[in-house]
Amino acid sequence: MTYPVHLSLGPVTLPVHLLLEVLAYSVGFRVYQHLRRRTHDPISEEHRLWIFVGCAAGALLGSRVLGLLEHPELLLHPELLLHPPGGWLYYFTNKTIVGGLLGGLIGVELTKKRLGVTTSSGDLMMFPVLLGMAIGRLGCHLSGLEDGTFGTATTLPWAINFGDGVLRHPTNLYEILWLLLLGVLLWLRERRGPLPNGWRFRFFMVGYLLFRLLVEFLKPTPAPAGWGLTAIQWACVAGLGYYGWLFGREGQYFKKRNRNKFKVI
Repeated sequence: MTYPVHLSLGPVTLPVHLLLEVLAYSVGFRVYQHLRRRTHDPISEEHRLWIFVGCAAGALLGSRVLGLLEHPELLLHPELLLHPPGGWLYYFTNKTIVGGLLGGLIGVELTKKRLGVTTSSGDLMMFPVLLGMAIGRLGCHLSGLEDGTFGTATTLPWAINFGDGVLRHPTNLYEILWLLLLGVLLWLRERRGPLPNGWRFRFFMVGYLLFRLLVEFLKPTPAPAGWGLTAIQWACVAGLGYYGWLFGREGQYFKKRNRNKFKVI
């Protein structure tokens, strides 16, 4: 296979990444609709709509901000902010999934607080999001070096030449495999019994953030001097810390409830 992969229809060349990104949104939404019809959703249609709006706004902002922080040289040189590499289109195309997930999470929580919604809204969205991310990452992989998400050089037998003659880690394929494995593990776990409210999405986020924290070491993105980690990795650390706090808080709640349940009166 030659990278980047292009689809040509006569004189028209179609961007594979964009096509698969649109497919990811379409398939994810269809799966969401299917799951919502099959399960009882305690959140009303109107509140769901507003939660989607909050999620989209937070994801859009978070993905762009973290994408910009991945290139701190732009922040250190104001002239580059006005004239970024590739022009102003840079600010529309330079985005990160980690920033989108964490920004979307913040947007959802703020919207739910405003609406007074206390139940989890992420459990129903977990499998659609996971599937959409896997499809989107296939588009990143087929884009080769153009996407900027390729791995470092390696001599492993499954290394791939993305067009520059260097055999690299196919980090996008690693991510697709991890997402599918994570989905299967969560599906098998829930066959044994339902998870507490909100925990399906939490396990997904912890699994994905942990993967991204580790796989970023296989990418050529340099860490800013003195930081040791890239901006995406620090965002993963922050997200993992947040979910660790959530699990710890609810663990204390369950312990206290169980003690009261068996307390002799």
